[in-house]
Amino acid sequence: MFKTADVEFAVLEPNGDLSVLLKKENQPLTPKDMNIKVAYEKVPQTVIMDGKILDNPLSEVNKNRQWLEVELEKLGVTLQNVFIGQVDTYGQLTVDVYDDKLKVPSPQQKPLLMSMIKKSQADLQSFALQTNSKKDQNMYMKNSKKLQEAIDLLTPYLKN
Repeated sequence: MFKTADVEFAVLEPNGDLSVLLKKENQPLTPKDMNIKVAYEKVPQTVIMDGKILDNPLSEVNKNRQWLEVELEKLGVTLQNVFIGQVDTYGQLTVDVYDDKLKVPSPQQKPLLMSMIKKSQADLQSFALQTNSKKDQNMYMKNSKKLQEAIDLLTPYLKN
């Protein structure tokens, strides 16, 4: 809902658009406001358009037709049914198909990788608690802390 009380000022542009600046307390919160680092994202490359492979953008993301065929097979989609296919900064393929009734699974590689790293870190803590050797406990805890540091650094990149 739009409330005029939330507006700092508004300008009617020459082209007829209305530009509105909300009061500071009503502006959306951003990662910068919370001192959270976010990963740099390049513009996704369109590698499939109207069921046809675009070779130049595919080579720009260092991928080939064989890789693309395997990814389409993983998604259970045929090339002819793909309206648009794009490869993102992380090398993940996302497709939009002509038949909206087809359900295309969302990419899960980044969340799965983060989950495996967190599990490894938890395993190291568990090993430290289970051993009777102080030397081994220290080694497990030291490596657990290193993995936690890696998790902290990778979180902006491995979020979905």
